[in-house]
Amino acid sequence: MMKMPFVKLALAASLSILCTGVVADTVLRVSHQFPGGKGDVRDEMVQLMAREVKAADVGLELQIYPGQSLFKAKEQWGALVRGRVDMISLPLDYASGRHPEFSATLMPGLVRNHERAQRLNDSKFMDMIKKVINDAGARVLADAWLAGGFASNKECITSPDTVKGQTLRAAGPAFDEMLATAGASISSMPSSEIYTAMQTGVLDGANTSSGSFVSYRIYEQVTCLTAPGENALWFMYEPVLISEQSWNKLNEEQQAALTAAGEKAEAYFSNEVAGLDQKMVDVFKKNGVKVVQMSPEDYKAWLDIAKKSSYKTFAENVPNGQALIDAALAVE
Repeated sequence: MMKMPFVKLALAASLSILCTGVVADTVLRVSHQFPGGKGDVRDEMVQLMAREVKAADVGLELQIYPGQSLFKAKEQWGALVRGRVDMISLPLDYASGRHPEFSATLMPGLVRNHERAQRLNDSKFMDMIKKVINDAGARVLADAWLAGGFASNKECITSPDTVKGQTLRAAGPAFDEMLATAGASISSMPSSEIYTAMQTGVLDGANTSSGSFVSYRIYEQVTCLTAPGENALWFMYEPVLISEQSWNKLNEEQQAALTAAGEKAEAYFSNEVAGLDQKMVDVFKKNGVKVVQMSPEDYKAWLDIAKKSSYKTFAENVPNGQALIDAALAVE
């Protein structure tokens, strides 16, 4: 029996695919640290994007790996810019060890409320942050700012003197320095590890986003929650990002579909985010946790400490540090 040459076999296979209409989708792997399928708004953002690109029918699929199932939380940025994963949803400050400018996206008191966070998205400040992201080999598909607060099993955290003697998780170097200056001890870890650290006595308290406080069931380990309210000291930028390597492999139709999906995800997030704070308050109260807020005087006292510690350090040691702070403060 005569064997068909390899070239003819390959051509026959290609013709068969064209005739049957079966074309393999481009699959992008999406990693994040948050619980999957349990209502976390960051997981919901990427799930929405996956549905949107599938509906666009451009031969593109998003395969989502939630809950650190593909990469650990703080490994994701490195994996993204090296092309080991295509997309991530990430608290950007987690990558501040590589790019210290990112600490500006978790700077105490720099945002204060959701309305101002929205205005920051279209500001010179975010242009500067996104240039660092782009230069590193990634791009933003959807912006997301989450408010957050403090929780403790030792003492309600309001004025700076209330953190003295407490061991706290603060999420990033700017908050670490401010809290340490006020007399707290610091233990650094991603938000996904707060529950176990509190359960085992490693932490007395923590600050994180409203979404994470609920998703990680922190209400089971604390006695007091300091909700964001009108004086939110804690805001964090947690965008959906794609590797530039992965972006460049997509055709124009796929890029357009993914861009449109990111815009819809960002709009969804904007509609949901303010409600996250109230949801957190309701869940914590339902579980018997005392809920308080910082007064304007508390907020100002913290901001005074931050300006003398983390703001000063950031301005002196980070490229364009003072310019980033000034650009953020210039947003009305």
